[in-house]
Amino acid sequence: MSEPARILVVEDEARLASLLVDYLMAAGFEAQALGNGLDVVPWVQAHGLDLILLDVMLPGRDGLEVCKDIRSFSRVPIIMATARVDEIDRLLGLELGADDYICKPYSPREVVARVKAVLRRTQASPQPSSPAVPAAGLILDSGAYRVRSQLGEVELTAVEFKLFATLYAEPGRIYSRSQLMDRIYADQRIVSDRTIDSHIKKLRKKLAELMPEGELIHSVYGAGYRFEVSP
Repeated sequence: MSEPARILVVEDEARLASLLVDYLMAAGFEAQALGNGLDVVPWVQAHGLDLILLDVMLPGRDGLEVCKDIRSFSRVPIIMATARVDEIDRLLGLELGADDYICKPYSPREVVARVKAVLRRTQASPQPSSPAVPAAGLILDSGAYRVRSQLGEVELTAVEFKLFATLYAEPGRIYSRSQLMDRIYADQRIVSDRTIDSHIKKLRKKLAELMPEGELIHSVYGAGYRFEVSP
């Protein structure tokens, strides 16, 4: 049997943290809680993890800063939790490198379901195109969520990689936003078109480092997006 996934709950409200740990363990996960933002990065560096549930509002250090720091050395999936409406736009775009977000107040069952969905999504290995004939001189590394070219390589989040791998696998095919959402979010959650647009914006910026002379992801007005190499 495979080892249970290891979850770190970062939540300063002790009763809520304890409740989340109990629910996660009842669902078959290993779970531990931390309550201070200053403790998170050293703990993550010292322990193997499969996912972090990270609250935005923390004593000691803000969860958004903690997320940035973790992304400098680890690709462990991160679900951000927030009760701050003014942070939703940033989390919708997942600009900090988070894999998902959840809004407070939430139920422990909802958290467990979201954890399972993110683990399914991030542990699934997208099927990259054959590296023998890489389109546009690009090679997709599904094990590390990296895209390489002669100019170097860029790291993508799990969601960004799955999105790009979908487009890359069928050059010229137009995918609607709803089709891309179905491919990326296996749990069939309801997300806005704005979320896909935000991911595309970030992808374009990263891919420009590999092919500054050409556009790779094209918008098709009223239809969606397609992958195609053009000058």
